[in-house]
Amino acid sequence: MLRTALLCLMMTALPLASHAAPLNAQLTQRTVMNLSVIKQIAAAAEAEARKNNWNVSIAIVDEGGQLVHFIRMDDSPNSSVMVSQGKARHAANYRRDTKFHQEVLEKGNIAALALPDSLPIEGGVRLVADGKVIGAIGVSGVQAAQDAQIARAGAALLKE
Repeated sequence: MLRTALLCLMMTALPLASHAAPLNAQLTQRTVMNLSVIKQIAAAAEAEARKNNWNVSIAIVDEGGQLVHFIRMDDSPNSSVMVSQGKARHAANYRRDTKFHQEVLEKGNIAALALPDSLPIEGGVRLVADGKVIGAIGVSGVQAAQDAQIARAGAALLKE
C-alpha cells in the first residue's frame, strides 16, 4: 500500500519537475526604465518647457501605466496634474501616442471616447526601447501641440 502511494506521488511529481526547466527557458525578458533614466527623460522635457517659458505638469508612467515620476512646474494649471497623468497612461496602455486617438476623433469617429481610461488629447508620447513600449510621458499645461513638443523632447532621449 505504501509502495503504491509513493509510486503515485512520484508519477504526479515527475511531470511537474520535468517542466520546471523548460518553462524557465520560455520566460521572456523586457527592458524597464530605472530611476536614473526616468529622471533624465523628465529633465529633458522640463528643459524644453523652460526654454519656451511654458509651465506644465510632466508625468512618466511604466509600461503598465503606473506613475513612476511626476513634476509640477510653478504656476502650472491645477487641471494639468490629472491630465498629464491621463495622457501618459493612455499612451502606455494603448501603445499609441495620444495624438493617434485625437486624430481619430477629429475624423468624426467618436468611438474613441468610449475607450476605458483614455484621454485622446495630444501630449501623451510612448517611451520605446528596442521596438517595445516601456512606458510613456504625458504633459499638460499649454496647448496640446506644445504639450506634445515637450513630451517628445523627453522621449527623444530613447531614440537610437
